[in-house]
Amino acid sequence: MLFGKIDYINLAPFHVFLKRYIQNSQLKQSIEYKKSYPSKINSLFKKRKIDAAFISSIESKRGNFTCFNAGIIAHKEIRSVLVKKGKYSKDSESATSNALAKVLGIDGEVIIGDKALRVYIEDKESYIDLAQKWYLKNHLPFVFARFCVSKNRCYYQKLITAFLQKEVKIPYYIAKKYAKKRDIPLFEMKAYLKLVHYDMDYKSQRSLRKFLKQV
Repeated sequence: MLFGKIDYINLAPFHVFLKRYIQNSQLKQSIEYKKSYPSKINSLFKKRKIDAAFISSIESKRGNFTCFNAGIIAHKEIRSVLVKKGKYSKDSESATSNALAKVLGIDGEVIIGDKALRVYIEDKESYIDLAQKWYLKNHLPFVFARFCVSKNRCYYQKLITAFLQKEVKIPYYIAKKYAKKRDIPLFEMKAYLKLVHYDMDYKSQRSLRKFLKQV
């Protein structure tokens, strides 16, 4: 089994859970080896170089694989998917965020991930939160990624179900390490993680269908 890891703060609770859930040390090492940004993970997944990952929503409808009702979801705002007003520019790390900006008719520089959270903290007035704009327009949460698998479906079904049923608390020393590595204040990181949800309820599923239809 090979799992692809998106190396962003928004999945820190899931990665902490994985380390506790997985007993096989070789599998744990493979997760650290196969870590990257969303569009790279998408590519590895489509090439079957990894079995499971959080795949960009826009890519989750394409291909012969299974996606569960779990993802990276913002109920109202997210702070890590932004547009800086000005000349249009895509972020090569995320197809979904680029498509969302286009659907919303927002021109500017698309920025995602930990670097986006960092610039939001420094100067939020200069940036547009795309999840917030989607919510204001549709009164629905936004699904940025879905948990998808191409092999070992039963194993990953149990894994993701266990994750969704458990409230994961990140130990202080791990949270501090994440924050320091990304140059983000710890209290800001904790506030940010409260905005990230993983369970795809009926509103999230409805929102995803609406977004994919518009794309």
